[in-house]
Amino acid sequence: MSLPTTEEIIDDITFFDDWEEKYKYIIDLGKSLPEFDDAWRTPERLVKGCQSSVWIQPGSAQDSEKGEVLTFAVDSDAVIVRGLLGLVMAAYNEKTPAEILSFNIDEYFSELDLERHLSPTRGNGLRSIVGRVQAIAKASV
Repeated sequence: MSLPTTEEIIDDITFFDDWEEKYKYIIDLGKSLPEFDDAWRTPERLVKGCQSSVWIQPGSAQDSEKGEVLTFAVDSDAVIVRGLLGLVMAAYNEKTPAEILSFNIDEYFSELDLERHLSPTRGNGLRSIVGRVQAIAKASV
C-alpha cells in the first residue's frame, strides 16, 4: 500500500472532528509503511533527539520523469511515531533532493495542526526526523 499525498492527508485529517480520530488515522498511516529490515536497526541509522527509537535507511531510485529520487525506509518502536513517520514520508519519500529541500514542512505541519497536539518531546523528535531527512537531501545535492 502506498502512502497518500500530503494534500490527501490534509484533506483526510481535516475531515475528522476530534483529535482521537486524527490520532487513529495517523497510526493507520504508520501501519501502511513498508516493513523495515532488522539489519538496518543500527546506531548510525538511529535518529538522535527522539524519545522513541527511530531508524532511517536512505536509498535512491530512478523516476522516469524526475530522474534520481531519494527513498527512505523508516521505522520506530512506537506506533504513533510510525504514524508521524508516515506523515513525513508522504512529504519526502521518492522526491528529488531539491524537492525535499524546497518543501515547506512547517506549513504542512501547520495545516495539519499537528504540533499543537504533540507533547514537546514528540515535537522535538519530529523535528529531528525532518532534520535528518533534510541533511540526507543536502548531502545528495
